[in-house]
Amino acid sequence: MKPKAKMSATQPTLAVDSEVVRQIRQHARSSGKTEVCGVLIGQDRDRRIEVAACIEGQNADEAGAHVTFTQDTWGHIYAVKDKKYPDERIVGWYHSHPGFGIFLSDHDTFIHKNFFSSPGQVAWVFDPQSDEEGCFGWVGDRIERLTRIAVVDRRGGEPAEGSGRSESVSGEGADPVPERVIARREGARIKIGRLEADESADRDDSALERLVFQVFFYLAVLAVGFSLAYFVFPRMVLVPVMLDQRTGQLIDARTGEVIAEPRQPDSGSTKGNASGSAAGSTSGNSGGDASRPEAGQPDPSGKKGDHAKP
Repeated sequence: MKPKAKMSATQPTLAVDSEVVRQIRQHARSSGKTEVCGVLIGQDRDRRIEVAACIEGQNADEAGAHVTFTQDTWGHIYAVKDKKYPDERIVGWYHSHPGFGIFLSDHDTFIHKNFFSSPGQVAWVFDPQSDEEGCFGWVGDRIERLTRIAVVDRRGGEPAEGSGRSESVSGEGADPVPERVIARREGARIKIGRLEADESADRDDSALERLVFQVFFYLAVLAVGFSLAYFVFPRMVLVPVMLDQRTGQLIDARTGEVIAEPRQPDSGSTKGNASGSAAGSTSGNSGGDASRPEAGQPDPSGKKGDHAKP
């Protein structure tokens, strides 16, 4: 089939009802291993596509890597559309990619070109395993991923106290389990999912475990480094000693024992000094009368001296 209207070179703006998004996700999660499909119902006005409802593609040829609209599928789709949405038109289709990511395969591109070739028709893709989703539409004669997508809440604007419902609890006396909606943006892809309380606690525990592991790892590295430094690098050991000022002996301050004997004087010098002293004494005596006896001593010749005369 060829396009029925002139293609525009700009991307259309897509507005999807939040209930439609919820139904697409629920349908995709009902079959986590095979692809599912359906059509989008709404209006196309001045390059603004508004999706108000969706119809599941029952009796489709579903497989792990592709899905095909059969004749029975189209019969069911038109029967539901004529009954529930007679004033709306088919503005596109959706299908799931369980674990494959967000893109259009060759088979998907063939379906879009042959069954959804109008400029106001788009292809919504949802991955139930990663909670990623995206939409593709006509830009000129090419199919591109759309960047302007708005999710509209039809119940928006009602007062906060107008629901009249109380919060549900998981058990008697238990506190409500909080849920946080998180959005992750990876490049041009946007992931929207729910973060349950248990998942949040698991992430906190994981962060604590990583912190403890890092602390022990750094302590182990420091211990290994100090051990290597102790055995590899040279060490200086200081031993306290005392010196006896009188004898010059080294005394160990811890044991009180003598470490080294004092230096003894040279024995040769001592002998020389003694010989010199003796020689000097002899020489001094030789200067006098050696044969003359001292007073009061007998003459060795047997003669009396002059002092012996009467």
